[in-house]
Amino acid sequence: MVVHAAVYRDTDQDFVRDLNTQLAALPAGHKNVLVFVHGYNTMFSEALYRLTQMDHDSDVPGVPVLFSWASRGKTEDYVYDNNSATAARDNLENTLSLVASSKAEKITIMAHSMGNWVTVEALRQMKIAGKGIPPNRIGNIILAAPDIDVDVFKSQLKRFGKPEKPFIVIVSRDDKALGFSDFLAGGKVRLGNYTNDAELVALGAVVVDMTNVKALDPMNHGKFAQLAELAPALRGQIAARAATVGDMPSTIELDGIQISGINRNVGILPGTVATPAAPVAPAP
Repeated sequence: MVVHAAVYRDTDQDFVRDLNTQLAALPAGHKNVLVFVHGYNTMFSEALYRLTQMDHDSDVPGVPVLFSWASRGKTEDYVYDNNSATAARDNLENTLSLVASSKAEKITIMAHSMGNWVTVEALRQMKIAGKGIPPNRIGNIILAAPDIDVDVFKSQLKRFGKPEKPFIVIVSRDDKALGFSDFLAGGKVRLGNYTNDAELVALGAVVVDMTNVKALDPMNHGKFAQLAELAPALRGQIAARAATVGDMPSTIELDGIQISGINRNVGILPGTVATPAAPVAPAP
């Protein structure tokens, strides 16, 4: 996969216009947007490649939008990245507001690793300001391997209140990158390797546990991208289970992936990622 073109948008209006042009090419009911926020130790080119990969594998209609914040792309620069991610909150809030001003029918947000800190903080700011995305236009909010202190996340959810549509939290207990983050945080467990799925479900989350899925990266930190490839098969199995059993059980296991709280959101996977299209980004 390669990037074959890049166009600079001078204004926010240019960004929304180009986004609407891509949305107009999609049929009604599929005019969706996926906003992807990358994580720690990830350069722009890597984030763009990752979004393109998920976009290609997922087979779900929509337009992908990449929000990239200034990571140094080095393992030893964790503190720098954390400060940089925090500084990007207002820009992400602006980007989400621009996407919400477009003609998108549904907006799904997927964040990875430290990108979850930026994302949840931006959404929290929008909630406090009364400028949140209308619930009927939110597809899913997916927190993949979130590098967030569990207690901080609990306090953030209390600010949101129990969401109308659950956050989808993708966890893996063998995530070595989050283990390193735990160490830097003085042994405070991160949300992405938290062990109490039931507590997160009670707070208003659907938990996708990928611990038993073999990772393709040595740090076991990129399993979320594999979920995109598995999504079409998982969607079919979930639909078949719903048709056969009727009401969904609270926890199911498919292909080594354990999903808890899915009975609160049977449509979890269809809005996970978008179909191939040229990623667009607003002017800085």
